[in-house]
Amino acid sequence: MPALQHPKLRVAAVQAAPEFLDLEATIDKAIAYMETAAGQGVQFIAFPETWIPGYPWWIWLAAPAIGMQYVQRYFDNSLAVGSPEFQRLCDAARKHGLWLAIGYSERAGGSLYMGQALIDNTGTALLTRRKLRPTHVERSVFGDGDGSDLAVMTTPVGNVGMLNCWEHLQPLSKYAMYAQNEQIHVASWPSFSLYRGGAYALGPEVNNAASRIYAVEGGCFVLAPCATVSARMQEMLCGDDMQRQFLLQGGGFARIYAPDGQELGNRLGETEEGLVVADIDLGMIALAKAAADPAGHYARPDATRLLLNKTPGARVVSQVPDGPGFREVPAAVSPAAVAAAVAE
Repeated sequence: MPALQHPKLRVAAVQAAPEFLDLEATIDKAIAYMETAAGQGVQFIAFPETWIPGYPWWIWLAAPAIGMQYVQRYFDNSLAVGSPEFQRLCDAARKHGLWLAIGYSERAGGSLYMGQALIDNTGTALLTRRKLRPTHVERSVFGDGDGSDLAVMTTPVGNVGMLNCWEHLQPLSKYAMYAQNEQIHVASWPSFSLYRGGAYALGPEVNNAASRIYAVEGGCFVLAPCATVSARMQEMLCGDDMQRQFLLQGGGFARIYAPDGQELGNRLGETEEGLVVADIDLGMIALAKAAADPAGHYARPDATRLLLNKTPGARVVSQVPDGPGFREVPAAVSPAAVAAAVAE
């Protein structure tokens, strides 16, 4: 049997502000970054959490009644899987020969979800997922995902998975990903601009540590794109000095980590927009997991195990006649099924 051949590729994590609350303009900006990345030899590019059309920062700044002024605009500028706007991203991935992982507010029916899509270099959407449980006040905007969203895809560039933000503080969700032999992980974050100095757990120190620990625990490469808050966004959202102190400009701390925890690639200043770029060799994973593979030889299944229910959480199930009895069918297809239809 021949020896395994491990992919080597150039990857990029985006650090930039969206064109806030503007679906088309933010997609334009995403495609521009894809073109720039391709010109630098990048083969895999990852964007921040809900980068399209931006993270709804108003939920942290004032009472829900004040935030209602943004609700319709945010909904209208969120991205529907399978839409012409979604297809633009697929087409750009194919044009530039890039693997794309992108975060967006997903519009589905009358609800919103914190979505991520993995699109290959032929423009095929391999995976769409939703954040399993939005964090804290995010639940006033977004609905839940389900167990099918804890997925790792086997691809020619490695086994790829994605999580959003504080999903990286959910030990069982992380373990479910590790157990699927993840090799490249996209850890998508919003800007670390909120309550700086007053809520340490929301800042870059803790959250970049979560990305780094994920790399070490999972024995995988972690791309951690991180958005920024632009001056225009701060001006739009903050009506007084107190709110401006709550939501600072900048907050970009994009990083890339190796399976041994070392930081790879360049660093950008926290108000700077651009790409963090690194060359990775999946052969490093064997070295890291030789020491500790928590879902393999370093596990103790006799003592602790994880139950992972990957059944899609259909909101409505219809019953249709099937011979003498009935069979149940989902009333709506899952995001992954929609993505497969787009690919066809």
